This record gives sequence, C-alpha cells and structure tokens, in this order.
Amino acid sequence: MPPFRKAVDATFKGAGVKSGLEIWCAENLQLTPVPKSSYGKFFSGSSYVILNTVLLKSGLPQHDIHYWLGKGAKEVDSAFASDKAVELDSALGSHAVQYREVQGNETEKFLSYFKPCIIPIEGVFSSEQGHLDNETYKISLLACKGDHVVHVNEVPFSRSSLNHNDVFILDTESKIFLFSGCNSTMQERAKALEVIQYINDNKHSGRCEVATIEDGKFVGDSDVGEFWSLFGGYAPISRDSPCTSQKDPTNLSEKIFWINKNKMFLVGPAPFKKEMLSMEKCYMLDCGTEIFIWMGRNTSLTERKMSISVTEDTVASQGRSSSTHITFLTEGSETATFRSYFDDWPQTTVTNLYEEGRGKVAAIFKQQGFDVKELPDEYHVSQPFIDCSGVLKVWRVDCHDIYLVPVAEQGKLFSGDCYIVQYIYPGDERDEYLFYVWMGHHSIKEDRTDGTSLMCSMVDSIKSHPVMAQIFEGKEPIQFLSIFQKLIIFKGGMSSGYKRFIYENGSVDETYDGDKTALFRVQGSGPENMQAIQVDLVSGSLNSSYCYILRAGASIYTWVGNLSSLRDHDLLDRMVDQLYPTQQTISVREGSEPDIFWDAVGGKAEYPKEKEIKEYDEDPHLFTCTFLEGDFKVKEVFNYTQDDLTTEEVLILDCYNEIYVWVGLHSSVSSKQQALTLGKKYLESDILLGGLSLETAIYVITEGHEPSFFTRFFEWDSSKAFMCGNSFERKLAILKGLAPKLETPKRGSRILYGTRYSENISNGSSSKSVHSDVLRPRSGSPASRSVTPSFADTKNRRLSCPAPVARKLFAVSSPDLDAESPKATDELSLNLGKFGAMTVAESEVEADSDLEIFPYGRLKVTSDNPIKGINVTKREAYLSNHEFQEKTNLRWLLIFFKENLMILRTTDQPPASSHTQWQYPVLKDFCCDQSQQNDESLWRS
Repeated sequence: MPPFRKAVDATFKGAGVKSGLEIWCAENLQLTPVPKSSYGKFFSGSSYVILNTVLLKSGLPQHDIHYWLGKGAKEVDSAFASDKAVELDSALGSHAVQYREVQGNETEKFLSYFKPCIIPIEGVFSSEQGHLDNETYKISLLACKGDHVVHVNEVPFSRSSLNHNDVFILDTESKIFLFSGCNSTMQERAKALEVIQYINDNKHSGRCEVATIEDGKFVGDSDVGEFWSLFGGYAPISRDSPCTSQKDPTNLSEKIFWINKNKMFLVGPAPFKKEMLSMEKCYMLDCGTEIFIWMGRNTSLTERKMSISVTEDTVASQGRSSSTHITFLTEGSETATFRSYFDDWPQTTVTNLYEEGRGKVAAIFKQQGFDVKELPDEYHVSQPFIDCSGVLKVWRVDCHDIYLVPVAEQGKLFSGDCYIVQYIYPGDERDEYLFYVWMGHHSIKEDRTDGTSLMCSMVDSIKSHPVMAQIFEGKEPIQFLSIFQKLIIFKGGMSSGYKRFIYENGSVDETYDGDKTALFRVQGSGPENMQAIQVDLVSGSLNSSYCYILRAGASIYTWVGNLSSLRDHDLLDRMVDQLYPTQQTISVREGSEPDIFWDAVGGKAEYPKEKEIKEYDEDPHLFTCTFLEGDFKVKEVFNYTQDDLTTEEVLILDCYNEIYVWVGLHSSVSSKQQALTLGKKYLESDILLGGLSLETAIYVITEGHEPSFFTRFFEWDSSKAFMCGNSFERKLAILKGLAPKLETPKRGSRILYGTRYSENISNGSSSKSVHSDVLRPRSGSPASRSVTPSFADTKNRRLSCPAPVARKLFAVSSPDLDAESPKATDELSLNLGKFGAMTVAESEVEADSDLEIFPYGRLKVTSDNPIKGINVTKREAYLSNHEFQEKTNLRWLLIFFKENLMILRTTDQPPASSHTQWQYPVLKDFCCDQSQQNDESLWRS
C-alpha cells in the first residue's frame, strides 16, 4: 500500500465495497454521510462527494467519484470536497475516475444516477434537520433540457425567460404547467413530463393538476389563458434564446500541459502519444469544452491535490464557462474519451478473476484430499435466451440468386459461401421471425453484398418486423449456434462466384467432398450447441484445449487434447456420428500419436498447449446514434433503462461480442438496410476503443418486436413495448392516469398452413398439402427452457412454419419450372413476394381476440341478414377458428394466384391436389380479370 494512503480520511473506510451510491456532504470542514432517504436532494449552498460503485462482469469493481459544487457553496467547502474526492480515489486504489460537477452543468453520467432529475434546494445541508421547510409555496419556473437525462435549472419567473427551443415547467401550488417550445423535441417534452411527475409526487403528494401548453397554439384553451395570466398576460416570445456571458474556446486545438509547482508548461500540440506522459508527473489535456487531468501512478497525494487546484484556478482565470467539464484520471483508469485524443493508445488486458478463482478453489479441494482436475465451467456456457423448437430454413447465395438447401444438408455450411437463414419460433404473443446472413471466411465480396441485400428485401417485405442479423464465420452468436444445434463448417465453397475466384487466382480448390484428408476441430457447450470446424491440415491447427477428428484415407482418428473436458469428449463422439456414422474410429490421446497420424497432418510441429481462457461477457453500453449527411454521431446513455428506448430514435446496445441496433417506430430509419448500415458505422468508429472487430455480429430489432435475447439486458415491461403514439403522448397518458393505447393484438398469431400443420400433428396426422421436409420442427433446447420459463410448455404451442413452396401446393408441369429443380423451387418461393413464404403478416388476422364471433354467412357482403357495426375491412377477425382456417385457405390461394399471374399463364394444367381442382379454373379466370382483383370478392362468393 502506497504511503500516501495514511492521509486518507477515516470516513472512507469500507467505502466502495458494495454496489450502488454513497454520498457525503461537506459540513464544517468534515464529511457527513447523507442518509439514503435524502439521495438526490442537493442543497445549493453545500458541496458533496458522491461515489458510484458497479461490479463488472469481469469480477472487477468500477468506481466513479463526483464532487458536486452548489452555486451558493463556500469556496472553502468546494476546495474541501475536491481534496476529499482525491483521498477517496486513493482509498480505492487509485483506479477511480473523478468528475467535477457544477450545479446546473452536471455531466450526463452524474444525472443518470438520479432519474428523472435533481432539483437543488435553496439553503445549506444540515445533518441535524436534514432539510428546510417553507411555510408558503413558492412559484418557480424551471427550464428543462435533455432527451435521456434532464438538466433542470430554475430561471427567473418572467416571460423573458421563455424561448422557442426549450421546455419549461411552471410549478404553482394548485397546478403544474408544461410549456413546450415549438423547436423542442418530442423526447425533451416526454422527459419534462417525468420531471412533472417527480415534482407532483414529492411536492404535491401526487394531487396537483397538470396542464400542457404548446408554443403557438392558444385558441379555445382555458389552460393557456391561465398560464399567460400568471405572467401578466400574453406577449410574443423573443426568437433568440437568452445568451450567456461566458463562451467556451471551442475553436482551440487540443494541448497538453505539464503541471508543476502551481505552473503549467506546454508539452506539445497534437498528435499525442502515450509516451508523452510520465508516471511521475501530472498533466492537463485541454480540449476546449472539456479538460482532463492525468495523474501518474507514482505521483503523491499532495501533487494530485495541487494539480486539481491549479486546473480549477486556470479555468476560473480564463473566464471559461461553468459548463466546462473537468475529469481527473489516474494512470491505468483512462476513459475511452481521453484515449481517443491519442494515437494508437495501447490496449489494456483485464485479468479474468473468475478463471483465477476457479483455480484457487480447485487447489483448496485438492488440499482436502479430493481428486479435482478442474471445476465445471457452467458459468461460461452462454444461454441462447430463445426457444430452440422452431422451424429452420437455409438458402445458399449464388450469383445474385438464392438456392434452398435441402433439410438434410442445412446444418452443413461452406467457408467460401454465404447463406441466408430463416428461423421461426413461438413467442409469447405470436410466432417470431429471425433472419441471419452468414458470411464464410473465404466468401467473395459479391456474394456478401447479394446476401445482405436479399435478406433485407425479405425482411422489409414482412409487416411483422422480424429480427435480422449479419454474422461472420467464427463470430457466430449463441442464438445462431443453438438454432442449428449440430453445425459443420467445411472448407471451400459451392458458389459459382467462389469457384471463379479460385480459378482466376490459380488457387487450389479445397472444397470438401467427403473423400479428402481433412481435420476438424470439435467445440461447443453441449448436445444443443456443438460444431465441427474444418481447419488447416497442419499440426499447428491442434490445441490441447480441444478434441479433433482426422480423416486420413480410409481411417478416422479422434484426437483428445490433454486439457479438454469430459464434455468435450462427449461432443467428440456425437460429432463423429454426424460426420462418419458408419465408420470405425481410432482414438488417439495427446502425446501418444502414431507416426501415421503426424504424416497425415504434414509432420509434427509446435501447437498451443496452454489452457485456453474463455472471454467473459463484457458489460453492455447503450448509445443513441444519428447519421446525417455522412456525419455519424453517437452519445452514450448511462445507467440505461427500457424507458431510454425512445420511439423517435435509433439506439445501439454494444455487448462487445455482438451489437443490437434498435429502431424506434417513429425514427427516420425506414428500412432494415439503413439500420444495418448504422451498425456497420458504429463498428468502424469503435467508440469505446475496445478493439471491436468489423466482423462483430449486428442484430437489427424493431420497437415492439424485441426478442428475449435482447430484453434480458433490461428490466423489461412488455406492456410498454406495445404503446401507441410518440414518446410525449405515451408519457402524458401515463401521467394523467389514462389507460395507454396499445397496439391491437393479433388473434392467436395464425399463420396459414402453419396452423393447419400444427393442429394435424396434435391429432396424429399430417397435412397432405404440406411436405414434411418444408415444415421440419426443431427439437427443444433444455438450456433455453431452463432459462426462460415462458418457453417451457412448447408442447401446447402452435409450431410456426413458413408458407409452403409452390410445388408443394400443386405440381406445375413446365419445362422452365420443373418440380424437381431446386432453382425452380426457389423462384416460386420468392415469387410469393410479399404474400409468400417470407411474409406471413399479410395473412395474419389483426384483430382483438375478444371480438364477438359471427357465422361466415352473416359476414358476407351479399348476406340477407348482415352484421352491422363491424370493421368491414377486417371481416375475418369475426370468424370462428374453424371457419377462419377454412376460408383463409381460399384467400391465401387468391393472393398467391394474383402474385404469380405470369407464371400461371404459361400453363393450363390443373393442380394435382384433388381438393383444389375445382378452384383452379375459377381462380385463374379471377387472376386474369383485372377488374375483379379485390379481396372483397371472397366475401361475395
């Protein structure tokens, strides 16, 4: 322990041990702990020290220290709080980041601890009385700024304080008014409503009336008249916001100064290198509106206090704005923002405390006489948080087209190809869709571009807002691997573009054909998540942490690494059965390999023999992002909650191994392709400077359709996900106690043919009109069921499935559309367009499940006794389950024939299925008669 820690205040003993906030107030040059019941209440005449502790997933604690200076605080108290913040950092091992917070200009990180806001109280904190009581209620006018955290500042109660750009709250004893400037955003107005709720609850016991006033709209509103009467009557508001006397030198270039004996010495302008900073010195990095103080690890506590004092005096003497943020960093605790000003700041590695702990516990067991080789690593096994009993379809991308992969082969991918994967699984309210484009390591650029474009087209055509993702070989998320369960990745590729690339470059085609000598690495977490990856046929590909399968001529070898686990051995046996089910294997343990084994892998050579430590999950970060005129900007949302997913924005949740692009329904992003572009821009920018790979998985998620593997990062309230209106309208409804408008639930999330298929399975039969290969259900994942209780009773759920391929409905005898041709099959699948296999929402019933049921005869347009008072555009919503399935079967065929009119005109053959023969001539004539192309004709039949 460094000697300067002896000078640390005894008040800090035990600080930072538990997660959460700890607050002290400077009182008579002593620190007084603030009771938790008073957290968030700050007196403008006092200074405070605030510590926030977060236990990261890596096992390390993260400390952030803030000292808050009230506008009326004495200078001696402010200096005292500053010194104590440095001492607290020292007591915590000099790993914390310190922030100087000035009342009215606090950092967003600080404000995020006290949502929705802090409203300083006039006076001075006293540990005896705790707060001051006012006998008469004082009318106050508050200016609110911010979309995720709110800066609330009291301004003079005058009409001149109002402007068109901000949101204002007028707090009176009997009513609270919200005045929204015409240039303010919906997010700012919504956040101001949260402040009103806070004021109403804390100052009015929740009994105060709330009125909303919109800038520029006055006619016929009594609340408007009452609002302006409090200002002495209406008068126009100035167009310009009140200007401030202090300005920040935003045009100055960044500079680094060495702080020594109350003086500053210029070190050098940009570009900066880490080598400029000495661990025995303190420096100031001046970035104009933001200042950083960097303190070397070998500097004394006295030097650190002095450097902070010098910096604050410099800011004051230069007339800098009080909004200038000052951050204090000790060597080793540099933030991403600070490091971004330096060229090639070296990456730091964090020790995985969990791995160290497991080793120590194993050693203790051995001392007690237990033969423990290793501790189970269940905590390393990521959970998929998805139902793995759904339906899977895979297409291979080739030359601007896609080809359906047969069911028996869809778990086998080639590293030189790209694939589109569609997965449908049962959700809580409806069947959920998930699309992936998987890009092999050696796939060509053209196939990658085509794969992304084709997937986006599929996804955008579906109104049910499916989730989609772009992933790369070797960076697959756990959901993808759990969906396949048994995945084999071969070298080479089947794409014609890949073959052409190999030929033009004179390379050897390594495409696996089942007979070549090949080496496979086996990996995974269990039977529901295991893979065999073909690796280079050299001994350097081996690793003591894994097991391998080697095919050499007619012989099959299994190689067991010395550091592999019993679970790995089980996976090895299972994958051998997948690759070579009929052949005998020769088991080889590491260190006892025969010469023939080494000959097959090109000779014995060095390979990794140390235990491979698996990465722990990184703590997620949430960012808002905008991309206007080529300018990509992001801003972090600290201490985020579900409420920070505002419907007007696009946000990115960075989980390091994967990122999620969340698209609000009222945002400017209208397509999944745009959202995917934002995700790529984010990876390129690497905001957190964590070495993000450009091949990191990118998910695109639409508001209201969030999958469980996304919502697990929040305390999720599903009712909020289905609220209608913009963010202001939603918050206003909640504030006024109105029942929030919800999106109309879909009745049973019926999917045509999927429902029929599922019900026939439950009855012990199968549908003749649907081929079993197309609708192959997946086996359930025990892992997913154990983690997510809602997935437990999948036996009673309707299994979802895609609409059948056209040739499964009826045989089309045509030279161009042969029923056995994979390309013909895929063409017909795609020709279903927005109504076919990719799109189910058009065929879903969008109606309330509580609607009254009526017979089909009374719902028809030509009925003698029609039902009145119904939504005539949603007649099917009033059908019983039985009649819905019967009638919508015909409706789906009508839609299909209309979309495929050109194909139908090439043949006069009736359908092969006898139960639809009577419909064929009627439907074909219907399609050819443009004047009758109206779904309403179904109700006239």
